[in-house]
Amino acid sequence: MKKTEEKDVLSILGEGIPLGTSKTINFNIANLYTSTKVEIPIIIERSKKPGPTVLVTAGIHGDEINGVEVVRQIISKKINKPAKGTIICIPVLNVFGFLSMNRFFPDGRDLNRVFPGTKNGSLASRFAYQFVNEILPVADFCLDFHTGGASRFNAPHIRVDGKNERLLNLAKIFNAPFTLLSKNLDGSYRGTCAKKGVDILLFEGGKSQNSNRDIAKEGVLGVLRILSHLDMLKPSFAISDSTNDTIVIEKSFWIRAKYSGLLHIKIPYGKLVEKGEQLATITDPYGKMRHVVKAPNQGYIINVNEAPIVYKGDAIFRITTQLAS
Repeated sequence: MKKTEEKDVLSILGEGIPLGTSKTINFNIANLYTSTKVEIPIIIERSKKPGPTVLVTAGIHGDEINGVEVVRQIISKKINKPAKGTIICIPVLNVFGFLSMNRFFPDGRDLNRVFPGTKNGSLASRFAYQFVNEILPVADFCLDFHTGGASRFNAPHIRVDGKNERLLNLAKIFNAPFTLLSKNLDGSYRGTCAKKGVDILLFEGGKSQNSNRDIAKEGVLGVLRILSHLDMLKPSFAISDSTNDTIVIEKSFWIRAKYSGLLHIKIPYGKLVEKGEQLATITDPYGKMRHVVKAPNQGYIINVNEAPIVYKGDAIFRITTQLAS
């Protein structure tokens, strides 16, 4: 984690927030066509005692509700009131997409592919630029919450660059059921943080336009563990010891549909399956065809396509092929 001395007065978007202060700042980048303001609340809680600044975000993709629910619970349960330091929560970064339950910005761009943005670019690019230059610089550590896209349900996991030992150790402290080693993508928020030397953990769990209690619980528990590790968690919050350590995944691949038809899932996400085990069936609507989808190898199922129908070639399961030694 980046080592910085916390200032008595934190400056965000031109506003000063002293130690021991609770404040919400509304970030506006553009209005709706009707001239109605679209404001993004930035919820800031500062202890009287100096310490790290943790930035917690969700909703980079507007239809990823489960991440929003994690951050909502952190605020609602007052986990965001630190014993020391500062916690900044932004439950919905892409408010435009959230309003229409759409993954993208109104300009059709994926916000998580235009970082660090440009001052005079598209709307998404301008937003990324403002965020990177006005909000991100105050952060020592970031937690960003996502879900699987469309009907693809992610088992709860943390994504980190496997070459970064410090982040891998933090992922183990977060202790989601799985930790997936993956490279930073160009244009992503995570990639921009890496280039700027800001530690970030990206949590994935659930699917878009869906809220799952178990996934939200995993996200909140992970935040509690991280804050406890940073000595930022107030003693009123008890953390029970996890019975299992996170499973670190080095390699995985998609099992794709060999036929088009109705998809019938037979196993839960996160399961360790054996080679040849039945995972699903694909049938036609007329009772004439029934194809059994089997596991090509032993591995954990870390993503399940919950769509009721699929086309030939569609990704239906993501299965691990190699765990970290």
